[in-house]
Amino acid sequence: MTVAESRIKNTKSKFPKFSLPWGITIGYLTIMLLLPVTALFLQASQVGLREFWRISTSAIAISAYNVTFLTALFATTVNAGFGLLIAWVLVRYDFPLKRLMDAAIDLPFALPTAVAGLTLANVYAENGWIGSLLAPLGIKIAFTRLGVFVAMLFISLPFIVRALQPVLQEMEQDIEEAAWSLGASKFQTFWLVILPPLFPALLTGVALGFSRAVGEYGSIVIVSSNIAFKDLIASVLIFQRLEQYDYAGATVIGTVLLGISLLILLAINLLQAWGKRYQ
Repeated sequence: MTVAESRIKNTKSKFPKFSLPWGITIGYLTIMLLLPVTALFLQASQVGLREFWRISTSAIAISAYNVTFLTALFATTVNAGFGLLIAWVLVRYDFPLKRLMDAAIDLPFALPTAVAGLTLANVYAENGWIGSLLAPLGIKIAFTRLGVFVAMLFISLPFIVRALQPVLQEMEQDIEEAAWSLGASKFQTFWLVILPPLFPALLTGVALGFSRAVGEYGSIVIVSSNIAFKDLIASVLIFQRLEQYDYAGATVIGTVLLGISLLILLAINLLQAWGKRYQ
């Protein structure tokens, strides 16, 4: 076999032959993902470029994007640190009620979002358990943008912890002991030995948590005041436009929300690829 024939054979092997599972996969993804996204873009294209720009760059829309994306980014960044710490403790340490705490991490997955919002509102309201302690200090959480931040923290934490735990469980402690024996400090061991293998998983958890935070509706609509230019998120703004029968405005804002989310996820995936290459 010549070199050219070998290359052609290797190239063909990279493309799977059509089969029933392959066809079902493509068909399901097309129906559940591709068609709805395409329909949204087509609906938004009927508005016209000038009207699309006017709606998407209106003051209330810009404010909603700001609250949604910046708050979600800040919340997932904070959870990246705390999620790594929690995953480390759950994997490396044994303590009473460990299994209960490990199971409680999944609570935001199972808890209905409306119940989560009601719980957070009761806890962080001015007469709540935590809100009553912060009220004398002039700190108000519920029904403010800070409440949106707390809700995003609550719903995005499990994604980061669950993404890191399997990687931490597979890491051998021998490499850490070897670094210590060579004179590395604890910080150097963490930064040069522990963090590089965790970096792709950490980015995966951050991406999943960020996506969930951006698309969250049920808990935030209860724990925030939903006032424009204060704590109104894009999802609630879309629902308000639908209530006003402004379908064009809801479609345009939804399209912008989808486009920005896709760009951010693309950037995170590129960082993941860079992290794996570095590793």
